[in-house]
Amino acid sequence: MKLLSFKRHRFPPEVIRHAVWLYFRFNLSLRDVEELMAQRGIDVTYETIRCWTRKFGPLIARRLKKRRPRPTPRWHLDEMVCWIGGRQMYLWRAVDDEGEVLDLVVQRRRDTEAALKLLKRLLHNQPVAPQSITTDGLGSYGAALEELQLRHAHRPGRLRENNRAENSHLPIRRRERQQMGFKSQASAQKFLTTHAAIYNTFNIQRHLISRRTLRRFRADADAAWAAAVA
Repeated sequence: MKLLSFKRHRFPPEVIRHAVWLYFRFNLSLRDVEELMAQRGIDVTYETIRCWTRKFGPLIARRLKKRRPRPTPRWHLDEMVCWIGGRQMYLWRAVDDEGEVLDLVVQRRRDTEAALKLLKRLLHNQPVAPQSITTDGLGSYGAALEELQLRHAHRPGRLRENNRAENSHLPIRRRERQQMGFKSQASAQKFLTTHAAIYNTFNIQRHLISRRTLRRFRADADAAWAAAVA
């Protein structure tokens, strides 16, 4: 992979990298990041930080995604309602049984065609074929899997059976509230795709591991970030 180019930027690369990391890593607004940078003696406006996140965020996300280990073949699919630009839309998401975000797509409908779009993206982009696909009781999943000849892998259930996907919505809800909603379908898709890649890298699930393991996982995540932004 080519190195990231920071040419024609007034601020040093270290400042840009840190601002982008703060914005996507934590539940912060652009103005919050501006305040944190000012605390370090760096006078930069939130609009400049917005430009950095839009330019470098997707590039870093693609690099991080290439460095992720193979996900498990047990997928959990779910959709959540989002209000984007005053219109009700649906965020279709897929995670594996360890909470790794596999893919997502923002769509206007909650039907078989929308379910097909998510499943086709998954089958095209994921390096493993699914062994099981757990969903809620929405009939569109069954119809889409029938068309793709994957009905044998379908595990329809209720909230408890698909709790892994339901819980994975929580970071998205927090960011949605912080940003007071997404402004457009395209900007929501771009932000959430970038956020997912960075979330996967730093989602250590520290309540399940020892302190020694936590330190090692944090060091691995920091190393992956450093390699992606080089």
